[in-house]
Amino acid sequence: MADIEPYENALDAIPGAHPYPRTSRYHDAEIGIHRQPDGTEVRYTKRRLLPQLVETEGETQSHTVSSGERPDLLGQRYFGDPAQWWQIADANPVLDPRELTDEAGNVIEIPLAGGFPRADRGDRRV
Repeated sequence: MADIEPYENALDAIPGAHPYPRTSRYHDAEIGIHRQPDGTEVRYTKRRLLPQLVETEGETQSHTVSSGERPDLLGQRYFGDPAQWWQIADANPVLDPRELTDEAGNVIEIPLAGGFPRADRGDRRV
């Protein structure tokens, strides 16, 4: 039986290939290449920068957190995919997504499907 080539090696053969699916928050992140002293190349995802949050009237909807809610459940509810929790995290000023739902009664912003809050000057690193 022929050896099966790892997925990562297959990507190396495709110019411009990206290791993240289109639904990933890292899909548009730049891929860097680190060359080790022995010449081996190691791919890595460069840091993703988010725009500063500004007033987003009409681009988000408010959601009051209920007891027991989790970011993945909100991703499923609002985007039809639990893996899309990151869109909610990006629209709120939190570093840890658990902060979104850790306290019942918190009001968080949910981006409208297909949208993202407008950018202002400056970036926050994630």
